[in-house]
Amino acid sequence: MDSWDEIRTAFQVARIGTVSGAAEVLGVHHATVIRHIDALEGQLGVKLFQRHARGYTPTEAGNDLLRVAQATHDQLNQLAGRIKGRGADVSGDMVVTSLTVLADYIAPLLAAFQQEHKEVSVRYLTGERLFRLEYGEAHVAIRAGAAPDQPDNVVQRLTDLTTGAYASDAYVAEYGVPEGPEDYASHRFIGSDDRESRAPTEIWLRQTVPESAITFRCTDWRAASAAIGAGAGIGFMSEIEAGRTPGLVQIHAPRPDWSAPLWLVSHVDLHRTTKVQTLLSFIKHYVAEHPL
Repeated sequence: MDSWDEIRTAFQVARIGTVSGAAEVLGVHHATVIRHIDALEGQLGVKLFQRHARGYTPTEAGNDLLRVAQATHDQLNQLAGRIKGRGADVSGDMVVTSLTVLADYIAPLLAAFQQEHKEVSVRYLTGERLFRLEYGEAHVAIRAGAAPDQPDNVVQRLTDLTTGAYASDAYVAEYGVPEGPEDYASHRFIGSDDRESRAPTEIWLRQTVPESAITFRCTDWRAASAAIGAGAGIGFMSEIEAGRTPGLVQIHAPRPDWSAPLWLVSHVDLHRTTKVQTLLSFIKHYVAEHPL
């Protein structure tokens, strides 16, 4: 059966569960993903997925096919990992992933790297999803929080993402600035909708601020930043983000217990290649010269 492109597409749809997610990983338009699925189902004469509002779920026939696709995909990526980058040149695709909150810092970093290595084609993938280096989804990941512990990854400490507490000018004009914890009950705070979040700032909120004062909750940092800017209350931002956001007042300077360590992560199969070593070295020097 000469349908590896279609099978590879089906595998990504099954793994991620959505057409848009598979399209992002594969670097194609979502219409191409749908066309591949339709063609494969037509060729096999069976439905491989149940379509529903939340995405795609494999049928029994789909699971049978995808078990074979999984094994083949893993073997091909392991082979590619051993082959890619063995040469001494720095060229070809370079795939880097990080949280979206770092994009305004990492994108210029990668552009500067590309200026020095013009034969490199950069793909910069951002988002909350954990891109899997063992499957060849990225050459280098920049991750925050606890040290990554996935097997076969090489992990290096990069720096700390410092975080402070901020509010808008409008909020401060109405409520003022708290002088200490005794004032928190009369203020309004922005927190995570996840009441069990292990983020350092969320732990501090639960331990320090009355729950009744946490009056605006969000599911991600983009919504929280927008809420801070709109005057909903006191919330947390990284220093790099606060520095590019006008109209903010720093309520509390960054604290060590609010900081999140950043890690450079690469897979062992690619870590020693010239291309990856060159990028890792560049990132470390860039961060040393342009602190977060």
